[in-house]
Amino acid sequence: MSAVLDKRADDTPRVRKPNPWAAPPRPVWEEEPSKAGLAGKGLVLGIACFAILFPLWIVIVTSLQSKKTIDEAGGLVVIPKGITFVAYQELLGGGQVQKAALVSVGVTVVGTLFSMTVSVLCAYGLSRSGSLGHRWILMTLLATMFFGAGLIPTYLLVQALGLMDTYLALILPSAVSVFNILVLRAFFMNISQELIDSARIDGAGDWRILWKIVLPLSRAVLAVIALFYAVGYWSAWFNASIYLTDQEMMPLQNVMIQLVQMQERPVGLQTQINTGQLSPIAIQMAVMVLALLPVAVLSPFVQRHFKKGMLTGAVKG
Repeated sequence: MSAVLDKRADDTPRVRKPNPWAAPPRPVWEEEPSKAGLAGKGLVLGIACFAILFPLWIVIVTSLQSKKTIDEAGGLVVIPKGITFVAYQELLGGGQVQKAALVSVGVTVVGTLFSMTVSVLCAYGLSRSGSLGHRWILMTLLATMFFGAGLIPTYLLVQALGLMDTYLALILPSAVSVFNILVLRAFFMNISQELIDSARIDGAGDWRILWKIVLPLSRAVLAVIALFYAVGYWSAWFNASIYLTDQEMMPLQNVMIQLVQMQERPVGLQTQINTGQLSPIAIQMAVMVLALLPVAVLSPFVQRHFKKGMLTGAVKG
């Protein structure tokens, strides 16, 4: 939207900044929406927002209520009566849940960095038409999207590599997503070849071109792919359930499942629940909030890159 020029009283021009909240100009061939259409869209969006936010409201409010309030409500609480952080204090008081949260954070950070490194290097190599064997490698990667070895061969491979009961078993089996590599490859192919050729004329090698030119121009798609990997590692529970037998090594998602299903609760929590100091429902809701909080906090910061990163990376391939 172009800026608008105004004139002050002394006839000096003044630039009026465009309103970022204003609707974009409508094409001349598109008719104005009717009031009924606008009202219908608002109603549908309102219902959709309510259907999404109301369950979250119940989960958060219930996790902040006392056992007496939860018992009076007969379970989940809709209208809060005071706020108490007892459930969060007990969960984060140095017990199993706090250790599981640290495990999940460590696996998410290390796994995301490793996955992004491998995916970026693979995608950049496949985006260069003259790279060695890039067509065969690309065809092999595409084949893995449709044909998989299955769970048993994967389990036997992890066992043969000695990764059982190690944190590497939570990272390596799901470290690379072919879909993410294809999105990165398509984005890298959209970068001007003349820009890369000029860098080569100036003496830059592939590593310098990747680090100084390709990655700075790909911040949008890198942020989106990193979010995909981070959410995948943070939400993963299946690998831990089959590759880990040590309860102390379990990530947060697996401990959350145990708490929600009321299996193998920590001794301190079990004692307070039995004595009536804590409500098991409040513990369950608090664990859900802790599991959802990182994704809910990080997503808005990446949202502005999502459309550009996904659409630009998916148009050409």
